[in-house]
Amino acid sequence: MSKLREAFEKGEFAITAEMAPPKGTDLSHLAECAKLVIGRVHAANVTDNQSAVMRTSSLATCKMLKDLGLEPVIQMTGRDRNRIAIESEMLSAGFFGIDNLLALTGDHVCVGDHKQAKPVFDLDAVSILSTATMMNNGTDSTGLELKGKTDFFLGACVTPEYDPIEVQLLKMEKKIKAGAKFFQTQAVYDIEHMRKFRELTKDMDCKVMAGIVPLKSPGMAKFMTANVPGIFVPDDQIERLKAAGKGNYVAEGIKMAGEFIKQLKEENLCDGVHIMAIGAEENVPLILDAAGL
Repeated sequence: MSKLREAFEKGEFAITAEMAPPKGTDLSHLAECAKLVIGRVHAANVTDNQSAVMRTSSLATCKMLKDLGLEPVIQMTGRDRNRIAIESEMLSAGFFGIDNLLALTGDHVCVGDHKQAKPVFDLDAVSILSTATMMNNGTDSTGLELKGKTDFFLGACVTPEYDPIEVQLLKMEKKIKAGAKFFQTQAVYDIEHMRKFRELTKDMDCKVMAGIVPLKSPGMAKFMTANVPGIFVPDDQIERLKAAGKGNYVAEGIKMAGEFIKQLKEENLCDGVHIMAIGAEENVPLILDAAGL
């Protein structure tokens, strides 16, 4: 049984961390980062060719993490595969004992490093969830019986600061109907937005994990606010980074992330957190320390 699912069922504050596979076959650094969080997080999400950049597969990396003793969450996007390939990969993940799956539509290839690639998008996040639910029940998407079914704990993504928020709430309802049991949010920084989002989603039959991306510089904060839909970094946080001084940006960002997680937990504004260190997975233990977790 999924440790992540078990944590939610016990009412624990669930913690996951993102692990991004490298562009190459050397996974040694990722393995070392994984060892640092074993016993401190319930699971680790493995990205699926994140931002449409070709990397080692989520499936292979999940298998490595599981062998190390860290429960993985396989990410499955619809961008690169048709439904045959997606279902085949789901069966492979089930065979390896991977218990968690996060369904994503995926970034378009135009933002990645293989712009000449042909996008597929045969299935989107909702239809990936529906397919996984059918496979959990013992059939493929055409209704044909499987010889050995999967047992995925299914998740999806949501953006609490999207405007209008009603669009995201509608998508959440569709994903829940398709089988999603938990949601990991886009990076959030504004506590007031999370208070409102908690109120709007309190009656939904799902768990919500707040996305935590530690700020590395004032420039990063300004860039994300200006260019990444659904991300807003309050001015006071940017000013706090500036006041810390250039040599202290990363340490201050880690401290701020820890303080934010503490507040989210104390106010019961989410059921857990998903920490995305974005290329600095070695900092995840420091963020957990700062949060007192």
